[in-house]
Amino acid sequence: MVRWPGGCFADEYLWRDGIGPRDQRPVRKNNWWGGAAETNAFGTHEFMDFVEQIGAEAYISINVGSSTPTYMREWIEYMTSPGQDTLARERRKNGRDKPWKVALWGIGNESWGCGGNMTPEYYANELRRFGSFFHQGEDNPGLRVATGPNSDETRWTEVLMKDASQAMDALSLHYYTLPTGDWKTKGAAIGFTQQEWVDTFAQTLKMDDFIKRHSAIMDTYDPKKRVGLYVDEWGTWYDVEKGTNPSYLYQQNTLRDAVLAAANFNIFHQHADRVRMTSVAQTINVLQAMILTDGGKMALTPTYHAFKMYVPFQDATSLPLELTTPNFSAGGKTIPAINASAARAKDGRIFIGIANMDPQDRVELDIDLGAVKAKAVSGEVLTANRTDANNVPGQPATIAPMPYSGGRIGQGRLVLDIPAKSVVVVRLD
Repeated sequence: MVRWPGGCFADEYLWRDGIGPRDQRPVRKNNWWGGAAETNAFGTHEFMDFVEQIGAEAYISINVGSSTPTYMREWIEYMTSPGQDTLARERRKNGRDKPWKVALWGIGNESWGCGGNMTPEYYANELRRFGSFFHQGEDNPGLRVATGPNSDETRWTEVLMKDASQAMDALSLHYYTLPTGDWKTKGAAIGFTQQEWVDTFAQTLKMDDFIKRHSAIMDTYDPKKRVGLYVDEWGTWYDVEKGTNPSYLYQQNTLRDAVLAAANFNIFHQHADRVRMTSVAQTINVLQAMILTDGGKMALTPTYHAFKMYVPFQDATSLPLELTTPNFSAGGKTIPAINASAARAKDGRIFIGIANMDPQDRVELDIDLGAVKAKAVSGEVLTANRTDANNVPGQPATIAPMPYSGGRIGQGRLVLDIPAKSVVVVRLD
């Protein structure tokens, strides 16, 4: 799934700016991107072509903060109508005959902040108002994703679920990991200390508590769990790299980010009954990116590799996994060394994903397999000598997954030797 056009930019975006001949599209000032010129060369047709090329679902963010329900309805009709109405004919004139299928529609973005600075009561009214003209049905089966809480703002969740749950299919949650917890000085992406490593994981592990608290409120108003909780913005946010434009949010991506991604995956998997979708922010060259580029040169980041290692968990079935883990402490902060999750994949095989957040020591896991019958274990491990190991565009990769040989099975037990500061995903056969 790829989410577009934002972010804060979504609530200033006018979809008509991005259709028709490119040389005739208006150029706008992007107030959220350092005042850069937005040429609108990449608009609706280009985005939908992109997601089709990469085999992804589309998640469209609707402008609620500075637009109207009419503008939303017309965009949806332009994209999804199979008929001979004027908007469908306009889409065909612009090069797309067949209507698109959009899986997800975000009804605003961060409406508590950059999307309009709304109160939860005001946004609940707006959600119901926009929802009245959404016309969900055969032509538009996409799910409605409401702007949800910022981190631990449980009152937002309470009001939305109480007053407007009927107007949503999912509620979003945004939470970024800042090592310092201070937006003014967030911490460095590379060259960090062991204390900063521990601080970072102490911050990211708050995700579990946030999900539990918001889920408990959702359970009160939605005990059948019809409404999903979508963590559609998460990831690390550091100080930008020196010499780069501070508005472009460019940061390096290291082993720390990969282990952190895996730790978050494991948290999400523990809450699969409510957490139906998550998306890291962002994709290329911004924040916790999957890919870094420099002109025509490219590098796959450690976060990319963590995502690829966890692919078998997508559309799988979460399995219970109980662990007793040692802790790691530094400077008064204590974190569990290990978190993990298990799942039965679509092909029936069982996978276990492990994040070892201890930067110094290996951990041996001894797991009782119970009724699970397995004869062999294999997998991949992602680790490096340095906690800030990273890949640079145009240079040979210094960190990538390797075959994992630290597991053994016998007498109904699985024993795994997990290296320090690592991501391990194993498959049982």
